[in-house]
Amino acid sequence: MNTLLGSNLKYDLKASLVVFLVALPLCLGIAIASGAPPMSGLIAGIVGGIVVGALSGSHVSVSGPAAGLTVIVLDSISSMGTFPLFLATLVVAGLIQLGLGIVKAGVIGYYFPHAVIKGMLTAIGLILILKQIPHALGYDVDLMGDQAFLQTDNHNTFSEIWYAIKYHSIGAIPIVLVAMAILILFEQPKIQKHKIFGAVPGALWAVISGIVINSLYGIWKPEWQLGGDHLVNIPVLDSISEMGDLMTFPDFSMIGEGAFWIVALTIAIIGSLESLLSIDAADKIDPHKRVTPPSKELVAQGVGNTLSGLIGGLPVTAVIVRSSANVASGAKTKMSAIFHGILLMILVLAIPNILNMIPLSCLAAVLFIVGYKLAKPSIFVNIYKHGWDQFIPFIVTVVAILFTDLLVGIGIGMVFGLFFVVKTNFVRSVTLTEMNGNYLVKLQKDVSFLNKALLMKYLAKIPSESKVVINAQKAQFIDHDIQEVLNDFIASCPDRNIRIAVEGYKFKIHENI
Repeated sequence: MNTLLGSNLKYDLKASLVVFLVALPLCLGIAIASGAPPMSGLIAGIVGGIVVGALSGSHVSVSGPAAGLTVIVLDSISSMGTFPLFLATLVVAGLIQLGLGIVKAGVIGYYFPHAVIKGMLTAIGLILILKQIPHALGYDVDLMGDQAFLQTDNHNTFSEIWYAIKYHSIGAIPIVLVAMAILILFEQPKIQKHKIFGAVPGALWAVISGIVINSLYGIWKPEWQLGGDHLVNIPVLDSISEMGDLMTFPDFSMIGEGAFWIVALTIAIIGSLESLLSIDAADKIDPHKRVTPPSKELVAQGVGNTLSGLIGGLPVTAVIVRSSANVASGAKTKMSAIFHGILLMILVLAIPNILNMIPLSCLAAVLFIVGYKLAKPSIFVNIYKHGWDQFIPFIVTVVAILFTDLLVGIGIGMVFGLFFVVKTNFVRSVTLTEMNGNYLVKLQKDVSFLNKALLMKYLAKIPSESKVVINAQKAQFIDHDIQEVLNDFIASCPDRNIRIAVEGYKFKIHENI
């Protein structure tokens, strides 16, 4: 507790404010894109921050409504017929996640290839940059938070940029340029260490500058002033008592139907996978390299989704965009995630009119910086230096996510990643070394039938009248097909005048000769 509320508190408070500014429009945009009430996105953000943040074992990940589930939620609400019926499936999905966490199913999170996770982070960084260009230019037709290549406005990521250039709002450009300048300035160590300027995150100054500039437009340049869809738009409550009117409660009348359970299982499985991917990615960018217990994360997400469904919120997952903003802003502990949830709850009720003055173009500047930190050119160079077995799955994952969506892209990247993992293990399981006419065939780890072609290729290279040692001292398993190949080779050695020695076999293959 001393670590959570002690010397790290000032860093977590600053980071929570940045995450709040990032999360606010995303919560609203994801809710609208999902065909749900705007308040449901804010409820999910509050639950994800406070409840999941408190229960999670992660120090830096931030949970909330996920863009990756937008299409699933939209289709599920349509198939169930009403939003309350969908909420009931979410409650059950949360209980399923809770059960998965209890039985330690989160261990699957340890098997995501490193190159694929790095590719996911980089792709999200590029998506953030590309998706914010229209908002930076004041073309806010597509909802903030949409990460899919094919958008709800029937455009795609790249065509949207073309339309933004063609139909830009001139007033948005000075706002985003000033905001970017402030954010870059606040990245400088001298500013960050300054007693006054360093106490408040640059993102807040960027937002304040956007509000001030847009207000000045109303006095000096009314035609440039941004309004409507160009600004944050949250529901305004006259009193806390009205909060209940905006909340929706679940309807369990279809719990006996097969369609109900299909939706619940889909949300539970997809949400769990997205959370496990996100916490793995968050651990990768955590400066302290702390490791999140994956099954504990499923328990936290399960509790969060159950509660979110009970009070009218969207599905909650760990979200890499918010987690990245959290790390980039200097968060030290999970308190930053909890504080961001508290800020969502308090400020949305206390100052909605002020929040609704924030131009989306200045929030785009904040996400530009987050995106750049995830997709720096140096990241591509570093992965390339690790070899093709790392670079190809990495670049395939990046391209696949850019041109599809997060879950489909990850699936494609996983196929390539696992292919290279298996390929590398094949090569390492069977090796052939030659020195002065002496050959060493070494079998190690698990030598399965999939190594058969490689082994036969190596044995075919050994000429007659050679000396051969077959060493299997480090082999833990040798498949029957491999034994047959070795049997045949050993049987042929006398005819080819090959002198052979066998070391460390656990299987008496020579008995079958």
